Amino acid sequence: MILFPAIDLKDGLCVRLRQGDMDQATVFNDDPAAQGAAFEAQGFEWLHVVDLDGAFAGRPMNGAAVDAILARVRLPVQLGGGVRDMRTLEGWLAKGVARVIIGTAAVRDPDFVREAARLHPGRVAVGIDAKDGRVAVEGWAQTSTLTAEELGRRFEDAGVAAIIYTDIARDGILKGLNIPMTLALADAVSIPVIASGGLASMADIERLTQPDCARLAGAITGRALYDGRIDPAEALALIAARRA
Repeated sequence: MILFPAIDLKDGLCVRLRQGDMDQATVFNDDPAAQGAAFEAQGFEWLHVVDLDGAFAGRPMNGAAVDAILARVRLPVQLGGGVRDMRTLEGWLAKGVARVIIGTAAVRDPDFVREAARLHPGRVAVGIDAKDGRVAVEGWAQTSTLTAEELGRRFEDAGVAAIIYTDIARDGILKGLNIPMTLALADAVSIPVIASGGLASMADIERLTQPDCARLAGAITGRALYDGRIDPAEALALIAARRA
């Protein structure tokens, strides 16, 4: 179990959205690299970074901010948002991103995911963002006909390193993780699953340490961490105790 602090980038700033709505963005730090360094100092093992503008545009839009984060921190970074082709994916890997997340293209171009995972084992993840049970794409602006489990099964034999599963209805509103849906996806695939969307308090951290969540690879925390609802040291200690 890895706890990933999230840095969501909009216009070069570190923000959090409410249910994926770009018009409901709260700025938490105007220096994303400094935010990444703060998370590193708190003891986190990874960073989860999303280029929100890129997710809507279909191409990288916050490259300078990502470059600054990579230059400032030593933690491995997983990055998503606007990765629709091999050139973009390999560009991020060349810059030092540890793992690239493919979201929209996983629905539109599954062969790209398979080829990327084959060429870069352990460094390609799939982002599955669900809205009312269906997978959303294009920065969550459009909903497909696929369920999360259907999309996950597409990549069972592809060598994908992880699936990041986000419940859009809970994202950024501190309603708690959707554990039942996340575990259902984890049961449906052999790919490691990371929970995202709605992590609200230390109670959620404690829930993740329960035996039925042992099959989850991690969870992403955003607003609750920025709002001070989660104590980093306490959360990381709880997770470390579960590992032991």
